[in-house]
Amino acid sequence: MKIVSIAVSRKKGTPKTPVVEAVLRPEQGLEGDAHAGPGHRQVSLLSSESIEGARSRGLEVSFGDFAENIATVGIDWKTVPVGTRVRLGPEAILEITQIGKECHTRCAIFYKAGDCIMPREGVFARVLRGGTVRVGDEVRIGSEG
Repeated sequence: MKIVSIAVSRKKGTPKTPVVEAVLRPEQGLEGDAHAGPGHRQVSLLSSESIEGARSRGLEVSFGDFAENIATVGIDWKTVPVGTRVRLGPEAILEITQIGKECHTRCAIFYKAGDCIMPREGVFARVLRGGTVRVGDEVRIGSEG
């Protein structure tokens, strides 16, 4: 299980731009991302398998297009219970706070992609312990530190 993409955006409701590494700040989220700040949805996670599934249905999408902060391989996020702790790389620890979400309006992501899988397959987390995360870093479920 590892990180295959990290992405940030300056505005909410828009696709995110992939980066090679980013800094997670405790109780904030990814430095420089529009969704960073206090609350329970500081970081969004999505499986690369979900993105690949959208591609196989004919959507022209890539990492960041569903506004996910972190895409991983080997984890079906929608089955990870709320409250689970997740270690990203050597330092950062997240706590899963929400599975899926309700979208009240169709944002730019929906119109660009033709569908949005985040409400069904993405999860949200808060940052318990910060650190730098990089594409290729290991992801461990249930890690207390």
